[in-house]
Amino acid sequence: MSSIPPTVPELAPPLAAGGLPAPAFSPLYQQIKGLLLQSLESGEWKPGESIPSEMDLAARFRVSQGTVRKAIDELASENLLVRRQGKGTFVATHAEQHVQYRFLKLMPDRGDADTEGPAERRIIDCRSSRASAEVARALGLRSGESVIQARRVLAFRGVPTILEDLWLPGVTFKGLTAQQMSDYPGPTYAMLELEFGVRMVRADEKIRAVLPDAEQSTLLQVTPATPLLSVVRTSYTYNDVPMELRRGLYRTDTHHYRNELS
Repeated sequence: MSSIPPTVPELAPPLAAGGLPAPAFSPLYQQIKGLLLQSLESGEWKPGESIPSEMDLAARFRVSQGTVRKAIDELASENLLVRRQGKGTFVATHAEQHVQYRFLKLMPDRGDADTEGPAERRIIDCRSSRASAEVARALGLRSGESVIQARRVLAFRGVPTILEDLWLPGVTFKGLTAQQMSDYPGPTYAMLELEFGVRMVRADEKIRAVLPDAEQSTLLQVTPATPLLSVVRTSYTYNDVPMELRRGLYRTDTHHYRNELS
């Protein structure tokens, strides 16, 4: 049984310069949000599982139900929790249909991701290697540390559309194989949740237009003069811990990059 987090009154106040207690400016619901995040990070509630009711959480943390509700609302807006009418609140998972394309913004020019269907994956390589200085910096590792390096092509309706290179921390994802990546029927992020207990909760991306080299153009079946969209993504689990570096080359002759801003 997991240990019960401290109630809000037991939280130790931060220290300011000189060792004196600093003023606590964090609203109460933010403190509850932090405690809920601790439970999510520790695996007390796993992806897809329900969390306790607002009433139970209010009793656990000795705060009002409204305070708990506001904390849960923020976590739901950040796609960490999912409210289901009449059923309760659940830990979000990449296995759910409505979040499967949360980090994949390439959409078909005709129809949508649902009508197009899932991508056909071809794993070209998946092996253990040593992190370069650039990869180590992105993943918060030391240069030369073990990483899992994979390359794959995603095709839609038989047309190779995305070429991806992935790097994952070797210690965390030890044992990941090409067969495992190829056989899992759902999204890769869902497989990483299920097999390794790591959930990607947010990502940063850098996008630019590039031309492919000879090998890239062959894998994507385009000419070296074809402009491609380069998307470099760093994905993070709870507490902003980097867990994946992904470099993708996207064809945009039949697809477009779509992002919603709010």
